[in-house]
Amino acid sequence: MKNNKINEMSSPELEKELGELKTELFRLKFNLATHSLENTAKMKDVKKDIARINTVLTQRKIAEKKGVNG
Repeated sequence: MKNNKINEMSSPELEKELGELKTELFRLKFNLATHSLENTAKMKDVKKDIARINTVLTQRKIAEKKGVNG
């Protein structure tokens, strides 16, 4: 997922996407443990997407607090 797409999404959409990615990561880890995962690079991509979404959500929360307090 590209940063541009993430920045365009609203916070509720990002939280929904984050839940879906965490579920997908769980499935990938399970498949890795059962030796049925063919593309291990997919785990890396999903982890990076989760981190990108968390970063954007955190930035928005910080900006919101500065807007309220500042």
